[in-house]
Amino acid sequence: MTQLSVNVNKIALLRNSRGRNFPDLLAFSARFLDLGAAGITLHPRPDQRHARYDDVAPLQRLCAERGRELNVEGYPTAEFLEIVKSARPAQCTLVPDMPGQLTSDHGWDIEQHAALLRPVIAELNDLGIRVSLFVDADYPALEWAREVGAARVELYTERFAESHGSEHGDAVFDTYLQAARRAQALGLGVNAGHDLDLHNLARFLDIPGILEVSIGHALVVECIEQGMDKVLGRYLEICQS
Repeated sequence: MTQLSVNVNKIALLRNSRGRNFPDLLAFSARFLDLGAAGITLHPRPDQRHARYDDVAPLQRLCAERGRELNVEGYPTAEFLEIVKSARPAQCTLVPDMPGQLTSDHGWDIEQHAALLRPVIAELNDLGIRVSLFVDADYPALEWAREVGAARVELYTERFAESHGSEHGDAVFDTYLQAARRAQALGLGVNAGHDLDLHNLARFLDIPGILEVSIGHALVVECIEQGMDKVLGRYLEICQS
């Protein structure tokens, strides 16, 4: 069964737009967990325009109290790592975002950045924090994820989402299938995220062994359109089928 981690960045964006704690990020996260989500994902960026660094610790406490996982995503700056090491979430997904980047749009060249990643991952591993690396499905050197000490990779799925239902959809899907198989053969767990939604998730999960999907933007929009209970129920049905 694939675990659903709800990315709550867009809830945080709505909160920040009015300068007060409404909507309440913690309350919405608790509701997602109550409705069956396996965890919460948070991606605080350096400008903290949506998720903020001070959101991490209370969300970690919430997830720990409910026996669920917090996944904190981000680029491994000193400030980001200080927050992660203090809160000790279940998982940290390292993403090669630059300051000011609108959204994640590419995976790591792990071999090129091994000198940066290896000591960071070792330090997080020593604290019991599972590390996942954000990667492109066509990245040819997945063995480097193991070499630098990561436990998992997260497949960046925008290309899959863009091609879904098109004449190129099956060929692109096969790229992801082969990437997942390569990672699994290396002993890496496989997560996935970016632009997955109720329309394309079932197809993506035809790939065996996907451990976790992190979904935020589309899920929040679908909740606005259809209601949280209905949307979470549909996602869990897909993940558990």
